[in-house]
Amino acid sequence: MSNIPAELKYATSHEWVRREEDGTFTVGITEHAQGLLGDMVFIDLPDVGDDVEAGEDCAVGESVKAASDIYAPISGEVVAINEELEDSPELVNSDAFGEGWLFRVKATDESELEALLDAAGYAESIED
Repeated sequence: MSNIPAELKYATSHEWVRREEDGTFTVGITEHAQGLLGDMVFIDLPDVGDDVEAGEDCAVGESVKAASDIYAPISGEVVAINEELEDSPELVNSDAFGEGWLFRVKATDESELEALLDAAGYAESIED
């Protein structure tokens, strides 16, 4: 069973979202997703200043197994990216919910969070 932190929101496409104290939202991929992908070798992140739309692909994770699109779980402007991933994409494997975060978004419509799953809903979605 994957680790699924209760304080986060989840997309069925395996991204997670965490509200930060400054009102931005941190986005990453779940432990379950990184496990399916295998060892990450490259992460192509959006640029700071890019606008992302909920449900649209905005990044790519490349692993030893495959390349996989990463989707924005919430719409907004990218305000930060995890530059550590440029040299250490394996952080996504070792700490998917911590140092392996991908990017931060200033949301344009926080009500989009209501469409995301809570931890129990995400756990149910990956059991199927």
